[in-house]
This record gives sequence, C-alpha cells and structure tokens, in this order.
Amino acid sequence: MRVTMREVADRAGVSIKTVSRVVNGEPHIRPEKVSRVHAAIDELGWVPNRAARTLRTGQVGVVGIAVTELRRPYLAGLVEALVTEADRWGMLAAVEPTHGDPARVAAVLAARGKTFDGVVLIGPVGPVGDGLDDRPVVVVQGGAVEVDRVQEDVAEAAALMARHLAVMGRSRPALLGAHQDELRASLGESGPVPVPCADLGEVADRRAGARAAVQVLERHPDVDVLLCVNDEVALGALAALVKHGVDVPGRVAVAGYGNLEDGRFSTPSLTTIDPGPARLARGALELLADRLAGTAPRRPRAVVSPVELIRRESTLGRDPR
Repeated sequence: MRVTMREVADRAGVSIKTVSRVVNGEPHIRPEKVSRVHAAIDELGWVPNRAARTLRTGQVGVVGIAVTELRRPYLAGLVEALVTEADRWGMLAAVEPTHGDPARVAAVLAARGKTFDGVVLIGPVGPVGDGLDDRPVVVVQGGAVEVDRVQEDVAEAAALMARHLAVMGRSRPALLGAHQDELRASLGESGPVPVPCADLGEVADRRAGARAAVQVLERHPDVDVLLCVNDEVALGALAALVKHGVDVPGRVAVAGYGNLEDGRFSTPSLTTIDPGPARLARGALELLADRLAGTAPRRPRAVVSPVELIRRESTLGRDPR
C-alpha cells in the first residue's frame, strides 16, 4: 500500500504543510522539525509524488550534476554525496560527465528549466551565465564568482598540515602539485622558503605522483616530506618510494588530500586532509534549495566548509589507532 503524506506528517508530529515545505526545500523551518520529517520519510519509505509537485511548483524535481569524469575516486565520492543529499531533499539527481568539454557544460546549463531545476558544477569552470535566478547554478570546489559556490577551507587545511609537520619535526617539504599559495604561506611560519614544487602535468594521478616523487628526491635529496595535491598522487608517491627502497616515514614523510579509502589501507597508511564531501554536498543543495524557493539574496553566496586532518603512519611512523 502506498504511504501518504498524511502518514508521514502523523509520524513526525507535524502538519501536512510542514512535510510539503520540508520536501520542497523551503527555508525557515526549525531544524528539529526537518529532522523529524526526514526520519519519518526514511521509516515509512515514502516517495513524494513528483508529478503533483511539477504541476504545483513548475519544477521537475531533478538536479543536474556536472562532473569532469567519474574515474577519479574522489570525484566519484563527491558525486555520490551530492546524489545522497539531493535524495534527502526529495529530488532526483542526473549525473552528466563533461570530460572537460565546454560544449558539454553548456548543454547541461542550457537544460535548466527543462530537464533540470538547477545544476551543480564540480570543479573549476568558465563563465556560467545567470545562475542566481529560479534556474540556479552552484559550483563546488571551483573558482566561479558570479554564482553560488561551496569550497572547503583550503587555508585551514594548509595551516593544519603545517602545524602537524612542525610537531613531527619536518622542516624541508616539497609540493607535488599541492595548493601552492596556501601551503607556502603556512609553511613560511614553520619551515624554509622557497619550497620545491613538482609539476604533475595534465593529470594529477598515481602515475604522476610516482614520477614526481622520484624526481624531487633526486633534485632535492634533503627533502623530508612530500605534500601532495591529492591522495592519488600521494599513493603513487608511496609506491615509487617503496620501490626505490626509501623509508617512509623514516627518510621522508608523505601526505595527501582527499581522504580516499585506499589511503587507510596503504602501506604505510596515508596522512591526509579530509575535505568532507558530505558537508560540501549539504552546503550545495542548501544553496540550490534557497534559490528554487525564491528566498536567496540577489548576490552570489560563498560557503566555506570545514576540513579535518587525518593523521596516519606516513607522517607519524606508526598507526595512531
């Protein structure tokens, strides 16, 4: 038997109108009521009638998610977090790989108001036009300034890593494609400058990390820590160092960015920054929902999401757990 909105309202102890407002992502609802409604929806397995919502609001209940590719583990995890968060808001999600093609990005944006109510773009993008109307665009981890955007706190990530390295007595870092400006500023407080930096080429993957790690240590044999732009680069660096008989972390420590599951089970396990994909997704869908509800200000908004330092063997010398 199909569960009704009335049953959800009764289970949550709220009115039918409140359930409708929560499902449609309307703002200014007390958090405890939102939590009760979502809990009731999960318990009863209720699925909103999307056809009715389309007739009522003019919205199709679908958000487009544009991502360069899904082969990169971090991007795949972020997309999964966005799909999960969209579902929590009662929306379907359509994932559109763009492969870095501006025409594909333009096609996704052009589908706003037709196929999609709004679009979430992942990563650096070019101009996206008007995304502050009732066909909103939110950029996650990108540099666009003319639309709403969500970004992890990169400066805090750099500061956390710099403090950790200082405590561990690491004073001669090298950057493997890492966030150079923020890290250089933070490392200037606890280590020498200038800091060697390796160019990873077009693709910052494990192969690039392995190649860069060997090159850096050949050119700068006194380096005692490699700071990598992402965990894939760091895992490649770890593999290359082990292959060449370099002791990690005895001779050189390695740190990544992204908190991939592979880093937890690498040998040694990988110290990393967790940018919090679930937090980024939550911020993106909240911005999108505000635009769709017509309650957002007529200016771009920026949400800075907190990060976490995950300390593991590759900088500590032993598993802290």
